[in-house]
Amino acid sequence: MSDQTTRGLVLRSTGSWYTVLTDDGRRLECRLKGLFRIKGIRTTNPIAVGDRVTIELLPNEDTGNIVHIEERKNHLIRKATNLSKATHIIAANIDQMVVIVSLVKPRTSTGFIDRLLVTAEAYHIPARLVFNKLDLYDADTLDQLNELVSFYRSIGYPCLITSVVDRLHKNEFQELLAGKVSLLSGHSGVGKSALINMVDNTLDLKTGLISSFHEKGMHTTTFAEMFPLQFGGAVIDTPGLKEFGLVEFERSELGQRFPEFRKLMDDCRFNNCIHVDEPGCAVKAALAEGLVLPFRYTNYLHMLDELTT
Repeated sequence: MSDQTTRGLVLRSTGSWYTVLTDDGRRLECRLKGLFRIKGIRTTNPIAVGDRVTIELLPNEDTGNIVHIEERKNHLIRKATNLSKATHIIAANIDQMVVIVSLVKPRTSTGFIDRLLVTAEAYHIPARLVFNKLDLYDADTLDQLNELVSFYRSIGYPCLITSVVDRLHKNEFQELLAGKVSLLSGHSGVGKSALINMVDNTLDLKTGLISSFHEKGMHTTTFAEMFPLQFGGAVIDTPGLKEFGLVEFERSELGQRFPEFRKLMDDCRFNNCIHVDEPGCAVKAALAEGLVLPFRYTNYLHMLDELTT
């Protein structure tokens, strides 16, 4: 590497400009030099937050040109728009996805949770669930919380219950993030930024307001951005996703992204069983016996309907 180049980590992308943290601690605003195609991935953005890059430094300026993207260990993508076939890379080189959930103001549906978990499974990214805003839950909501936590833990997803107001499990949340690159996902308004601020007060991220009219979070994050944490590791805060379109999925493979289905699939009569109306389906048999929960199967069917053959 010459004196005119350096390596760094992409912290933010705002379209044509990228904020890069260099290995020697500088923050440079960089542009992309040349056309990049990453292993044939058709995306609206060739570079994503979390990418490691080589920068060609420009003389007498705090700017540079990105001339090389290092190979990614993983990446996470979503549809660029609901109607588009193009995809958008949300982030790259992720150690874990932390799904932030709230059962009130705004309520996160299990359908949305399962979309995120299925996507994490597809890209081999470990996922964790954080149920936030415990201070707002009434007795009925607490019952729902306990049922969901018990279920998701039973199929292998670690769960943590938090409250920013009460500083509940602050240390555990910090330990969850320490030393890892964590993608934080969840609807706007569930408390992603507030949780980050709770464990790292040097960041002072903007927190959103909840619209009382429709109880959906108002968007405060408009693009993905990585924030290095003072205690080690980094978080990637993502725009609040109203929908999470499934891409690069085959109908025959969807069931493999549900851990409780995956354990049963070898017992299905047909190797290409999609667990709908095939005879000898072990997943349908387990559903009838109460070993597969109805809400998970319903969410599976909804996702299956979206996928083309």
